[in-house]
Formats: sequence, structure tokens, C-alpha cells
Amino acid sequence: MNSSANTPSKKPSYQADFGKCFRSLTDEQIERLHQASCEILSRTGIRFHHQEAVDLFQRAGAEITDGNLVHIPIKLVEKALKTAPENIIVYDQLGQIAMDLGGCRNYYGPGSDCLHIYDLHKGHRRKAVLQDVVLGIQLADILPNIDFIMSCFLPSDVPEDEYERQQMAVMLRDSTKPIIFVGIEEKSTIYALKMASIAAGSEEQLQKYPFVINYVNTVSAFQHNYESVARLLYAAERNIPTIYAPGKHRGMTSPITQAGALALGGAGQLAGLVLSQIKREGSPFIISNPGQGTLDMRTMLGLYNAPEDGPYGWDMAHYYRLPNFAIAGASDAKVFDAQAAADAALSLLSVTMGGANLIHDIGYLDCAMTGSLELMLLGNEIIGWIKRYLADLEINDDTLALDLIHNVGPDGYFIDAKHTLSHVREDWLPTLFDRHDYHQWSENGETTLQTRANTQIKDLLASHQPKHLERDIEKKLMNVIDEE
Repeated sequence: MNSSANTPSKKPSYQADFGKCFRSLTDEQIERLHQASCEILSRTGIRFHHQEAVDLFQRAGAEITDGNLVHIPIKLVEKALKTAPENIIVYDQLGQIAMDLGGCRNYYGPGSDCLHIYDLHKGHRRKAVLQDVVLGIQLADILPNIDFIMSCFLPSDVPEDEYERQQMAVMLRDSTKPIIFVGIEEKSTIYALKMASIAAGSEEQLQKYPFVINYVNTVSAFQHNYESVARLLYAAERNIPTIYAPGKHRGMTSPITQAGALALGGAGQLAGLVLSQIKREGSPFIISNPGQGTLDMRTMLGLYNAPEDGPYGWDMAHYYRLPNFAIAGASDAKVFDAQAAADAALSLLSVTMGGANLIHDIGYLDCAMTGSLELMLLGNEIIGWIKRYLADLEINDDTLALDLIHNVGPDGYFIDAKHTLSHVREDWLPTLFDRHDYHQWSENGETTLQTRANTQIKDLLASHQPKHLERDIEKKLMNVIDEE
């Protein structure tokens, strides 16, 4: 099938209003990948294990074969790309604008549902409990470079049928930042939005000033399971932003070649986009990196920092002009060590330069099995460095300082100039990294990065005053948790 004749025209991939992004693909490469995704949608088809979704596709003009294999025509992709918002405003829980998703604007947050944690006081790895969710959310709320929150840990001391609601209650109680919530069932989204509506004052108020984002994973780009599709449809109907991230592992659920993985991953993303727009035109939709998903074929573990994932997915997200979702600040290391620090720094810098919008999983270790508050704190430090490194360069008469340079001349120094004093505090100052010489470092206790991180977290949490919900709101949230 020659798909090029059927490829929808799309706005240019990069324009001035998108800000600064590192670009890795040419226009021709982007167009060919897009054409490939469109061919998969129309020729091969995507399975939707949800009858309402199948019916919606069919009424919109898609061909249905084999019961639930949906063949999506190019015209539906074109229409969805036109109706989905290019930018999504997300508020904090106080009703103030917190994030403007789109373009190359970057926002950072932790991840969700780590089964284990490194205990702050004993230092060993153990199963996470609900109090760890509290500590993770409070730390994320404190850190200035963390823009949104996720649940951080999966509490082992809470019944399986209520842990998601307990996590949501903590996020509403212990932070004012925007929330990205996850779930495994349709009722995950129903309960989360019900609780968020209570905190907002009403469902209408939540829709007007959304501070929650619905995060949905599907089995694969080809297989869109019932619960995930139901969560998408429920949020789309209510105009709540949804991250839609089809599962993908190169060599398993997608081709092992990066180009093939990008093409199939893109098809899975576009299929979800079309469905969201059929359900409600203009509903806010956020895509993930369509090509990310590398397995170590020796261990069959999914990797969080494989260079093969590359920067290519961000070019596709910007081509589609859709807000996007990224992984960074995480590590496959088992402890908070040099590998963890390197993984966090490399991934945070690369996705930031790629123009990813929502950057999550800061603090993950051990292929997402273990969470580290120390690594989250380090991520906050790295983000501060990156922001300063990528800051716009201001060039004017004052910053060029030509008169000062002339007056000081080749035989003078700038250390005592008023100009130096007026600008010296503009440089980035670390709160965690050590910049003393050896003797000063030794006099200060010869602390390691991990020791300083652990001490700083304890101090921050000890002095933190989390917000308090009104008593009637707290009671209503507890009533939702107690529902059968």
C-alpha cells in the first residue's frame, strides 16, 4: 500500500513559538515515520477490547474487522490532530496556573507505585508503606524544581482494593501541586476524579481549573485493553487531560529496530488520540514517547536509561503539536550510587533538551521497583543546573559591559567592580553538590553526596508544614475510601 498519497497535511514541526528544542530528525524522516504510522492504522488495524470504543470508531467511519480490529482512515487522524489542543493549562490545587503544557516547556515530577523504598533512617531496602507515600509527596511538595506530584510508592499496608484512593487522599492532603494519578481499573479514574472534585468544590470547578491528569497505559500499541480504554473515555467525556501511553518493548511488542518501534508506537498513540476526539472534540490529550521501550535481552528487564531509545520521539511529538510525557531522573541501578547519579543526569538533560513537557519518574531505582528519596533530591539539584545551563542569554549594553572592560583594561581586575557585585548572585548555587576545597570539605565532616542528601531530606521534612484540608472535605474523602 502506498500511504504517501493518503498522508494528512500537518503544521510544520517546529516554529518560533515552540521555544528551544534539540532536533534529531529531518523533515523527510519525520514525514516517513508519520506515513508509516498512518499505514499501520488503516491497513493493519488496532485492536480495541472495549465495545463502546469499537462502536464509536465505526460510527465515525472506521472499518471494523474480526470483531474489534479497528482500521482508522486518514481523515479521522487529520480531524483529531486539528481538534486536540496544542496547549493544555494545568492548575495547582489552589486554582493558580501551574503548568502550560505544549511546545518545548519542561515540567518535572516523581513517579508512582514503587514497591520498595530505601529507608531514610536504617538505609536498607524494604517494602513501602502508606507513610512512605506521605514522605514522598511532602518532599516533592517542598522541592522547588518539582512541578507536579505522583504517588511515589505502592503501600503494602493498605488493602489492594483501596490503595489507589489512599494514595489520592495523601496527594490531596499533603501537597498543593498538580497531580498525575495512575490506575489499573475503570473505577481508578472514577474514584480519583470524584475525590479531586470534592477537593475542588465540584466537578464543574475541577473541569474549569483542572489540577489532575489521568495517566493511562495500554497493553501495547496493538492491544488496547478494556480498563485502559474505559479510563480514557471517562476522562475525555469530562474534559480532563489524559496521558495515553501504549506499552512497548522493542523486540517484544514492537519491532526491535528503532524506526519500526517509532512507527508502531506512533500508531498506538494516534489511535488513542482519535478515540478521545470522537468521544469529545477538543478533549485534552497527552502522548508519551512513541519509541521508548528497550529490553535487555540478556535479562528481559525493561530499561530506563538505554541510549537506543534516543531523542527521536520528541521530534514526532512536536510534529503533531501535542503535549507529551517523558521518563527521566530514574536509574536501573539498585542503590543510590554513581550509576544512579549518571543515569539521572543524562536522562534529565536529554529529555529537557528534547523539549519534553511532563518529565516523570524522578527518584526511581531498580527498573522502577524501588524508590529513593535521595535520588529525588538529587534530581531536583540536577534540574536546577539544567535550567541555568539552558537559560536564555541576555545580551544588552549592561551585560556586554564594554565601558567596564575599557575602563578596567588589560592591567586591571573585575573582582571589585560594582558591576560584578550587582550580577554575582545570578550564578547558580548548589544546595547538595559540594564545591569546597579538600581541606574545607574535610573540616565539614568529609560528607558524601548520599550523606548530605539523607541529612538534607530529614531536615526538610522535619521543618515542613503540609497543608491541611478542611474537616468536611477530609470527611468526604474518607467516605470515598470506605466505599465498596
